[in-house]
Amino acid sequence: MGAKLRVYKRRIRSVSATKKITKAMEMIAASRVVKAQRQVAASTPYASELTRAVTAVATGSNTQHPLTTEVENPTRAALLLITSDRGLAGGYSSNVIKAAEQLTERLKAEGKEVDAYIVGRKGVSYYSFRERKVVESWTGFTDSPTYADAKAVAAPLIAAVQKDTAEGGVDELHIVTTEFISMMTQTAIDDRLLPLSLDKAAEESAEASKGEILPLFDFEPSAEDVLDALLPRYVESRIYNALLQAAASKHAATRRAMKSATDNAEELIKSLSRLANAARQAEITQEISEIVGGASALADATAGSD
Repeated sequence: MGAKLRVYKRRIRSVSATKKITKAMEMIAASRVVKAQRQVAASTPYASELTRAVTAVATGSNTQHPLTTEVENPTRAALLLITSDRGLAGGYSSNVIKAAEQLTERLKAEGKEVDAYIVGRKGVSYYSFRERKVVESWTGFTDSPTYADAKAVAAPLIAAVQKDTAEGGVDELHIVTTEFISMMTQTAIDDRLLPLSLDKAAEESAEASKGEILPLFDFEPSAEDVLDALLPRYVESRIYNALLQAAASKHAATRRAMKSATDNAEELIKSLSRLANAARQAEITQEISEIVGGASALADATAGSD
């Protein structure tokens, strides 16, 4: 019986140590998600205004540009998947990977080849395990992305959009990331960055400007030159905002997962404590029974000798 009690106590110590770790990780994630939320709030207006500017140029001119012009028969698309470098975040990475798989199947059903660009070790590992080709990947900054990271990710994508498909270019650019809605809700989404959907962009611009009508512009030196200048800024800003949204979502998912793990550890400690108490009580009862039995046997032996 003593051996069973020692096992319970050892398990209680082990679970208590795990609980301390998960509680610490929960607190760290909670502090990081607040910072990430602030960064998302700070970057969103810039991305919205830049989209508004692009919409103004596109609607105010008849320029044919990769940023706004739909290809008649698109044959190739680039897919940027944003995952996490680390786990312990519940279903965060698996949900966004699932959304990427669904988008890939949809694009292939439309007759398009899909070039994969991956951010985060989880996505890289998923594609590597299945021996799928990845054009380019980036890791090491998903918890705290910077604008420099967004520029590094955007550079090959912009180059691919500007190339002809015969030279390895793409007709469309899609992004799959996780949208941060609240501390309890994060949703995997897919969005087409290029060509820019003018109707959707106009709706976003109107919402950002509170229904204000876009003014008319004159472009110097030309609308095409303006779009050439706006193209990298637009892609970089949208990717940066997506990276920040993903980081905030990851930290929120980690906090939720670690809180659940801490709660489960507390419940397990209570259960093990009850079992340990029962084992201790049984051990005490057995010891008392042995003492009483020994005393009774001694009394009988003494009475027999008399």
